[in-house]
Amino acid sequence: MIPMPRRGKSEGDCMISGWKFAQWATMTFTAMLVLAGCVSQQKYDTLDAQYQQLNETMSAEVAANQMQITRLQNAIKVSINNELLFPSGDWQMPVEAQRTLSKIVPILAPKQQAKLKVNGYTDNVPIGPGLRREGITSNLELSQKRADTVMQFLIAQGVNPSLVSAQGFGDTNPVASNDTPQGRAQNRRVELTLAGSGT
Repeated sequence: MIPMPRRGKSEGDCMISGWKFAQWATMTFTAMLVLAGCVSQQKYDTLDAQYQQLNETMSAEVAANQMQITRLQNAIKVSINNELLFPSGDWQMPVEAQRTLSKIVPILAPKQQAKLKVNGYTDNVPIGPGLRREGITSNLELSQKRADTVMQFLIAQGVNPSLVSAQGFGDTNPVASNDTPQGRAQNRRVELTLAGSGT
């Protein structure tokens, strides 16, 4: 309750009421800042717990260089080598890839409040005749198909459809040189980025 000046009293009473209001406003503002800090700490703690759990659950894939899990300031990024998810020149996931990806869902889906972005990338090798017969004419289209496939699988496994999106980037944003087979293999990937809620 905000103290109000009383009528018919001296000027000193108004000053006291004004002083009480200033104290009240300062305490309220301070409480709001502390609460905001707690929420930010809670977001950080939630992401950190998910990061730790992902590293434990996916330790074999990380050790085999099939997956990389990175803790960003307000997000977690899981980069999955396409060879783990898709056969060469395809965008359908085999059963083994589905099994691997399904290990991530229990960490991401429960109490999901944050946006999950699924980004697909390719190397710079032109699309071959087999994919052209399937109607895929560019690496951008192939990366979009792969990102969509992963997104649909995650939704089918329980990820909130209103909090997930998919985008293909083709051969843009390479993480390695496309001049070597190893570099091209690194560039063929799907990235899952889980942002902290509110970001």
